[in-house]
Amino acid sequence: MTDGPGLQHQLVLDPARPLHLACVPDMPTLAVVSIASLRALGESVRAELGRRHLTPGERARVETFARPSRRIEWLAGRLAVKHAVTTHLDRESGQSPETRAIEVRAVASGPRAGKPFVDAPVEVSLSHSGDFAVAACDFGPLGIDLECGRAVSPLLTQVLDESRPADDPAGRLSSIPATLHWACKEAVLKYFGFGLRIDSREVVLTEWLPSSRFSWRPGPTLRRRTTSSAYPSHGIAQQISGYSLALVWRQGRPQ
Repeated sequence: MTDGPGLQHQLVLDPARPLHLACVPDMPTLAVVSIASLRALGESVRAELGRRHLTPGERARVETFARPSRRIEWLAGRLAVKHAVTTHLDRESGQSPETRAIEVRAVASGPRAGKPFVDAPVEVSLSHSGDFAVAACDFGPLGIDLECGRAVSPLLTQVLDESRPADDPAGRLSSIPATLHWACKEAVLKYFGFGLRIDSREVVLTEWLPSSRFSWRPGPTLRRRTTSSAYPSHGIAQQISGYSLALVWRQGRPQ
């Protein structure tokens, strides 16, 4: 994988900022929605946001969640995906669809169940953690994962240790934060649409540079279920404002 540009100064993770868009050259378009900001709004204001940005089917879907926290998180994710898509289409092809014209769905069944997709000629990926929902959009496949800083359980530490390569001559992988290591694995599995239906140990990190780039290799099960020609060509992993963010993508353009 080739080096990716840094995101520390382009991507803003500020709970007080309702929406932030990151449009870095030669990278997917990223949209961050503050769950904390949505949480601070009244129910009537969130309902108005839904009327403005969600399709009728999405408005019906959000009402099925009993817990307010789940409704807020779900709304934040849909807003992030929609803004990433509309911004990316405007950025790359001059199209400017309204957010409520973009329907965000999820694969219903099979090995890629839950993978988000939209009714537009782009690919999307979505992650929630802590106070934020972050979405990525590009013409080619991609995967994103965000992890808030937290203590790592002994079980997760064991899983991460078991999936480290036997050799790390430069000692780079030994310095990667545990939450960032995990985010890299999840981003790759989301790229393929499998999520944690595939053992995370099937994604073996082989290099990480604090400047951003990481590389990996697939385990035997992942190799059987994928083709090397479809692997991501770019991968970045960075610490941003106390969060761990990993993004993988394979650039493409509409036919």
